[in-house]
Amino acid sequence: MRRYELVFVLAPTLTEEEVDEQVDMYSKVAVDMGAEVADVDKWGKRRLAFPVQKHKDGYYTVLTLDEEGGVAIAELERRFKVSDAVIRFLAVRIDEELKRVRKFETRKEARQKRRSRAARSTEQPVAKEEPETDKE
Repeated sequence: MRRYELVFVLAPTLTEEEVDEQVDMYSKVAVDMGAEVADVDKWGKRRLAFPVQKHKDGYYTVLTLDEEGGVAIAELERRFKVSDAVIRFLAVRIDEELKRVRKFETRKEARQKRRSRAARSTEQPVAKEEPETDKE
């Protein structure tokens, strides 16, 4: 299963209840599309680094999902794009680092196996040939 983090910023013009409704709606869409919601982290209202659509503040939310194919992520991104309430969003696959670590571990194990095989083959005694002498 792949793990994704979706960070989205909702418009500051929304009330706390509307923000909760939006977050619940997006969580429900993810579950309906086959994803598992691992965590919902509401950061609350924060100042943006730069104005976005003439807004200086926004309600930050981090949604962590577990999903196989990315269908729910695509659907959520589509809904974020058409929603006026969402002023910015970003979806990131966070299991890539774990995948990379596993890949390096398997490479390391394969390298160690090759080295141990090579060491065993050099340890086997090789029959020495005696030099030929001319006995005439």
